[in-house]
Amino acid sequence: MTYRSILVALTALSLASFTSASEDPAYKAKLESWHQKRVNSLKEENGWLNLAGLFWLKEGDNTVGSISDNKVVFPAGDKHIGTFQLKNGEVTFTPDANAEVLANGEKITSPQTIFSEGSKKVPTLQHKSLRWVVIKRGDKYGIRLRDLESEQLKSFHGIERYPVNEKYRVKAHLEKPATPTTVSIVNIIGQASDQPLAGTLVFKLDGKTYRLDATGEDKLFIVFGDGTNKTETYGSGRFIYADEPDAEGNTILDFNQAINPPCAFTPYATCPLPLKQNKLAVRIPAGEKRFGNH
Repeated sequence: MTYRSILVALTALSLASFTSASEDPAYKAKLESWHQKRVNSLKEENGWLNLAGLFWLKEGDNTVGSISDNKVVFPAGDKHIGTFQLKNGEVTFTPDANAEVLANGEKITSPQTIFSEGSKKVPTLQHKSLRWVVIKRGDKYGIRLRDLESEQLKSFHGIERYPVNEKYRVKAHLEKPATPTTVSIVNIIGQASDQPLAGTLVFKLDGKTYRLDATGEDKLFIVFGDGTNKTETYGSGRFIYADEPDAEGNTILDFNQAINPPCAFTPYATCPLPLKQNKLAVRIPAGEKRFGNH
């Protein structure tokens, strides 16, 4: 066999190996199915594309409606919809006499408590195309508003992604802390909260070892940054989930399933930022690319 024929054979073998690693039809089909579910979830009533506002309540009465004489001004709906009252960590809503407001599908005509400390289920209120719930972030109470007729929802046509590459589907080992440990997670508006540390995922990429701290229980949750954030992907990092490790502590970390945080789709979300140790000194050109300008 000549040197040239050996070179051709080796090149063909290399290309075949690359195709097997990066373009396996079954793997790509599985990813496409997963991604379609992801896109569908964004468009659902509880998805991130229809968020229309995040309003922080002040102690006492907070009138709400679509005109400026209200303390909380919704982008649509009746001029006067009702009043939120925040008192000692409890939020009550009283509808205006001329506005139809539903709570979990039932019309309300009198004051109703819609949030209290320790409540397990927060009702969704509805007025025309608007939906809202009370959220708590630190010591702040807010109204998260959705509009099922939002322009962003109507104009959404998907998320650009990197080509699928199994190189970025890696085996990772979870190093659990010796004793229960928490990590301080800071969100995009500067609030910090302590979250239980599930452990540190250790994996190799191009022969180098990397580490990512993870939270969560049944599913591991990782907020990470990498070298693509400033130019190609969301500037504040991306999210990735991994299955609970097996008996040996191993799981799969698939960066082809790296996703934009909610804050990429709307200014009305409060997303966690990557821990300092979760900012990888390497490019990860896999998963979702930057969406929008938020």
